[in-house]
Amino acid sequence: MGFIFFIPLFCLLFSPSSAEIAAKPGVNYGQLGNNLPPPSKSVEIIQSLKAGRVKIYDANPKILQALKNTNIQVSIMVPNEKITAIAANQSLADDWVNSNVVPFYPATKIRYLLVGNEILSQPDNVTWFNLVPAMRRIRQSVVRFKLRKIKVGTPLAIDCLEASFPPSSGKFRSGVSESVLKPLLQFIDRTKSFFFIDVYTYFAWISDPINIKLDYALLEPNTSTYTDPVTGLLYTNLLEQMLDALYFAMKRAGHPNTRLFIAETGWPNGGDYDQIGGNIRNSAVYNRNVIKRFTEKPPRGTPLHPTVVLPSFIFALYNENQKTGAGTERNFGLVYPNGTNIYEIDLSGETSEFKKSLPEPTNNEPYKGKIWCVAARGVNKTALGGALTYACGQGNGTCDPIQPGGKCSKPDSLYWHASFAFSSYWAQFRKSGGSCYFNGLAVQTIQNPSLVIFSFLPYPCLVFGFGVFGCFLCLAR
Repeated sequence: MGFIFFIPLFCLLFSPSSAEIAAKPGVNYGQLGNNLPPPSKSVEIIQSLKAGRVKIYDANPKILQALKNTNIQVSIMVPNEKITAIAANQSLADDWVNSNVVPFYPATKIRYLLVGNEILSQPDNVTWFNLVPAMRRIRQSVVRFKLRKIKVGTPLAIDCLEASFPPSSGKFRSGVSESVLKPLLQFIDRTKSFFFIDVYTYFAWISDPINIKLDYALLEPNTSTYTDPVTGLLYTNLLEQMLDALYFAMKRAGHPNTRLFIAETGWPNGGDYDQIGGNIRNSAVYNRNVIKRFTEKPPRGTPLHPTVVLPSFIFALYNENQKTGAGTERNFGLVYPNGTNIYEIDLSGETSEFKKSLPEPTNNEPYKGKIWCVAARGVNKTALGGALTYACGQGNGTCDPIQPGGKCSKPDSLYWHASFAFSSYWAQFRKSGGSCYFNGLAVQTIQNPSLVIFSFLPYPCLVFGFGVFGCFLCLAR
């Protein structure tokens, strides 16, 4: 394929002893939504998906109670903000395990206790260097309470790699390789745990959609291939490439046989107008292909480590409407919050044919029209006012036209002023990562605000072209 890119991988684990762990994929159960079903209903949904395991991002007692006697393997998590304190105090580690694990074990099949989430992707580098010490403390607590079947680990993002293409060049980041990752690998190997990784071919593909073929990222068979020029290993999909880049990095660090566990992988079923490829068809194709691949018998592994079982969690159970950032972040679910499937899926891999056809995608290429950022309807006015103040405080002259006496100051409407401020902010900061979200107070639109009649105002208003998207021209009744 001849493409050059840095793959934004997320750190996983591999198992040289295939018999030790089942290949049946699980699901990540995120809770960042204000419209999600209760834990008891969610567990029923997880069972209906035939998930072999579930990962939660805390130790929610209601969820752990609902998972009792279900035979579903469970992964729980120590919050990021507790890592530094636990690293320095064994009593705190004991208290956390005694409070969050012991009351539920073994009726709830807790098998993995993860310390933090994507720590090396966070700006707080103090926590980076406390990660492995905290893991050692938690491990001592697990042993102290005789929780024999629980493995301790930590999920990392693929940005733990400094180089990833070609796969044979895989290398950990120089700033943390010696101080964090080598001690982590030593801990994993000594305790027979896993290197947990979050790996998304979607993010690699959108970074270079011209050179990386979509079907190659979706794991579609008999499409593109890539041969590593150093090793001669042949790759038939992007996921294999990403995983082997990590394997080569571990090999360079002196741990070639550390087991991998895919802590997150998936593909968004929707997103914003300015995002490509996030749609129901691509999401279904990717997740079905991943499940089929991970449940193959005998296991296929990767070109570097063939026949190895790759245990995994699909991200995510629900579309979560309170996640921040780009629209895709809120659209990774297998299930809508009302409990209905977004598309047919079977995490056990037993179903190979699905009855319902998938909708044709409309956003596999960039949207060519104009996009505006406006205030969402029906949101809290106090919160909207706060977001307006924030947006106006950013950039250069972001809100000058809507100041008193400005060319766009009329009408004096909170919705209008916020829409102008959001669009002005987005126009300035979009290329540097600024989003049209504002904690759910803003939305993208492809309907030109300059052509909209604003019937919600006390008098009819039209808009004429000015500035970012135009100013109101208010007409008397």
